[in-house]
Amino acid sequence: MKPITLRPLAHTLAALSLWAGLAVSAQATTVEVAGVKLDERITLAGSPLLLNGAGVRYKAVFQVYTAGLYLEKKATTPDAVLAAAGPKRMTITMLRDIDSAELGKLFSRGMEDNMERAAFSRLIPGVLRMSEVFSKHKKLVAGDTFLIDWVPGTGTVLTIKGQVEGEPFKEPEFFQALMRIWLGPKPADNLLKDALLGQQKSGQQRRN
Repeated sequence: MKPITLRPLAHTLAALSLWAGLAVSAQATTVEVAGVKLDERITLAGSPLLLNGAGVRYKAVFQVYTAGLYLEKKATTPDAVLAAAGPKRMTITMLRDIDSAELGKLFSRGMEDNMERAAFSRLIPGVLRMSEVFSKHKKLVAGDTFLIDWVPGTGTVLTIKGQVEGEPFKEPEFFQALMRIWLGPKPADNLLKDALLGQQKSGQQRRN
């Protein structure tokens, strides 16, 4: 009788161990911002996107929401973000309850503050439609998330609490105007602008 060898079993166990290690390493890591976890990699319209940066919108000393910007390639300036080809996403998760209509008005004002008046006037129909979308939801509460996606060939897709809202906003200028709320010369929050551009501030993010 031939002696029993453990070599095949050892090889099998080693292969399984290697596979398990690769599976763990392949799992998407997350970045935690004010208790909100954001995936470092996502897929939008079939394109892989990277988390360019994330941070917190403050109003005085109060945390209002977290924001994360996803791009195909890292960008460190507003111009580079706006010029980047391919799909893009801004994801926002509320950290406190807020009247949705008021948030819509703040976004409209943020767009207007970062554009020439003539350019903003051309976007007014879209701005009014966006305000109606937010007004319909009455209130956003802590933990609610909404997405602002740019999909080439489709337009700007607004998703609130998992529900796509109406038809896309087709003009590229509309999405760029939305991005200027956070990345323009008069951003909603200067520290958040830096964070979205990958200039991480101490204490804003924790990697898991």
